[in-house]
Amino acid sequence: ASEPKAPLFTLDERLSQVQQAVRAFPNVGAEVFSGLLVEYVRQRAAHVIVRGLRAVSDFEFEFQLALMNRKLTEQVETLFMMPRETYTFLSSRLVKEIAMLGGDVAEFVPPHVVEALRSKMTNTTL
Repeated sequence: ASEPKAPLFTLDERLSQVQQAVRAFPNVGAEVFSGLLVEYVRQRAAHVIVRGLRAVSDFEFEFQLALMNRKLTEQVETLFMMPRETYTFLSSRLVKEIAMLGGDVAEFVPPHVVEALRSKMTNTTL
């Protein structure tokens, strides 16, 4: 069996890919942090955590996190967003598996990620 949660890319590689993906949006950035999310949000003087829900199965866990975050600090709220129905099936695990089997993932990730996946697949034995 494969390890579905094992990251294919290092933390620095993932950060770089996200930074490149959001570069066109001047009000969006990407950073790495450790510790509690609500503490990070407060340090950034923000008040909202935006989380994505792909399926009903995501909701229970995300709801528990949101309630715990609210318990930790009432000054931070969680906003849930749903994807278009055409993307509800999409997950990093599926994209990684398709790429590992030589499939085309260009429809699901930005071009620089497609290239990074190709490079990783040719340089790594998984």
